[in-house]
Amino acid sequence: MDYFLPAHQGRACENIIFSTLVDDGDIVPMNYHFTTTKAHIVANGGEVVEYLRPEGIDVTVNHPFKGNMHTEQLRALLESDASVPAVRMEAGTNLIGGQPFSLENLREVRALCEEFDVPLVLDASLLQDNLYFIKEREEQAADMSIREIARAIADACDVFYFSARKLGFGRGGGILLRDEAMYKRMRGLVPMFEGFLTYGGMSVREMEAITVGLEETMDYDMISHGPQFIEYAVRELDERGVPVVKPAGGLGAHLNAMDFVGHIDQRQYPAGALNAALYIASGVRGMERGTMSEERDADGVEPLANMELVRLAMPRRVFTLRILKKFFHG
Repeated sequence: MDYFLPAHQGRACENIIFSTLVDDGDIVPMNYHFTTTKAHIVANGGEVVEYLRPEGIDVTVNHPFKGNMHTEQLRALLESDASVPAVRMEAGTNLIGGQPFSLENLREVRALCEEFDVPLVLDASLLQDNLYFIKEREEQAADMSIREIARAIADACDVFYFSARKLGFGRGGGILLRDEAMYKRMRGLVPMFEGFLTYGGMSVREMEAITVGLEETMDYDMISHGPQFIEYAVRELDERGVPVVKPAGGLGAHLNAMDFVGHIDQRQYPAGALNAALYIASGVRGMERGTMSEERDADGVEPLANMELVRLAMPRRVFTLRILKKFFHG
């Protein structure tokens, strides 16, 4: 892509993108929301609608691409009178257990965006895992290199943004764009919120680290570590009767708190309760991904999340398979 804007992290990218694109009454469809993404869209007067396919929120169904968007629902929205400033896809869909979309599905979404002249925005923060799963699970990509898959994904998108803490493994972020007019609309917000256009709140050291991290993301051996370790952990937990999200996704092994602590009413935050109990009992710090992470609506009502998960993250270059085996087998 021809244009790049630096930012200090992924949510800062969202602030710039959706402050530029979203106005009162707009609707932004996506495969699934992330907390900060939804907050930025709502703060600018917009509304988020999720068109995840039904298998995406079925914890145990063994579907290879639970992050796929329901394209029939997307078409219906685009054919309506709704004001749609952009369509957003999220790679490695965080809140449903790090589940990927397929390259085929992304291209179907792209075709609809072209048909209705709507830009396609990709949150690529968890791209590395999505690249791995496309390579491993999608027949049409079996003979493609990771770099070729990444290029195919980028070619389908108009705006491509990321948190470098995940994609690149440094403290920062960035927005890539094709359209010069859109770039110029966003450009002025960088010095207002981030820093000069040359660094956007990042240090030179971090920019150099991110450059190395992005190049590593094109290495199949490097990006396979996390998903393989997560798959191992999910299999071991499942064999012990621990309810987990299947198939194993990216980012971490996800405990299904709905089943693990089924006696806790969802309004009492089962994922948060399980996460706290896990830390007290073991010192392992997980991450609640459920109702506690949702925002209250305009009436102060807290919507119940589709899933109540505890994420046990496994970032690359941190764990080894030997460490995990020792954890499970002593």
